[in-house]
Amino acid sequence: MTRDLLVQICLEQPEAVEDFPFGEHVSVFKVGGKMFALLPFGADAVSVTLKCDPGRAESLRQKYSAVRASNFHKKHWNRVFLDGSVPLKEVQEWIEDSYDLVVDNLPKTLRSRLQQEIKNLGD
Repeated sequence: MTRDLLVQICLEQPEAVEDFPFGEHVSVFKVGGKMFALLPFGADAVSVTLKCDPGRAESLRQKYSAVRASNFHKKHWNRVFLDGSVPLKEVQEWIEDSYDLVVDNLPKTLRSRLQQEIKNLGD
């Protein structure tokens, strides 16, 4: 899996934007001004950091050696090293889940609009 593919998947989420608040070496993907994915440049191994439900985060770490607690916030964020051991479909689902977790905590009017956009995409 390439970095470009990860960028594409992140930006396919409704109203997702790429930002560089930590400098030019880390892409940060946001919705409603809140982060749902971090993607570093130039690392030896391609990885993505994603928000995750705390219980699920721990179970994914136990299931996959490529999934580790993030230095960002260990309880709610996982860093996924894309070494081929995790199927692309699962990584894509985790990106979508991270996005959904962030949307669920946005102000009600923005959340409602985004949830409607997501629903329309599924129809």
